[in-house]
Amino acid sequence: MDFFTCCNMIADDVSVCIHPFIGTREGDRILRAGADNTPTRVIDDIAESCILKQIEKHMLCARVVSEEAGIISMPGPAGTIFLDPLDGTYNALATIPFYALSISFALNGEILKAFVKDLANNEIFTAEKGKGAFLNGTRIHVSHTADLGTSALCMYGLKKQRADLLDLSSIIRRSRQFGAIALELCYVAAGRLDGFIDIRGMLRVTDAAAGVLVCQEAGGEVTDTDKNPIPFPDAVSIKSNLIATNRILHSDVISHLR
Repeated sequence: MDFFTCCNMIADDVSVCIHPFIGTREGDRILRAGADNTPTRVIDDIAESCILKQIEKHMLCARVVSEEAGIISMPGPAGTIFLDPLDGTYNALATIPFYALSISFALNGEILKAFVKDLANNEIFTAEKGKGAFLNGTRIHVSHTADLGTSALCMYGLKKQRADLLDLSSIIRRSRQFGAIALELCYVAAGRLDGFIDIRGMLRVTDAAAGVLVCQEAGGEVTDTDKNPIPFPDAVSIKSNLIATNRILHSDVISHLR
């Protein structure tokens, strides 16, 4: 089955499976520590179990790297799927309508296909290497904002990094934090935001893989704080910083973080 057709089926299944747990204490109950050493809650576990069954059934890849379960072997012929079953778990549990399913397919460390569905608002972002990025089937492009003074950025940093972000915050027009990284990267791709910054050193490949390709295929630039490409190893424990912009602002953003 085609990757995107299967992802649509998976998204429908996940929406049904997690619906009874959104905004509930049972959904928020912690089961264990996930592969990334953060708590796996009931709602995360239900979403992941639902997805893994479908990936195995349709033999989409040879392995899955998932935020909760880690690395799982699959019967598919080749490739790796990077999976965040529920990006924005807190939002889902707090009934904040900003949470998503994030799935990407990689071969030899290169992300080739990406699917991000906003499960609260039924928006689907897709991308395929060299073929552009789309929102519900319509091609999207990053913004044309060229002045930091008129820009809107998502920014994440630790308390000790406040000084690094303060300089930038004093220049830009608006700063936001929505709490679902894959979706925030897609918002940069769609021109709704001009950039996304995460300098906490905590970003996992499962958080970012799909959103990175969507952003790049929409004309954006995505690097670490040293302007190096973001690596995509078959591991959930490796973490990094990430800067994603409309490309025009990229150098200016990074210069204000140093």
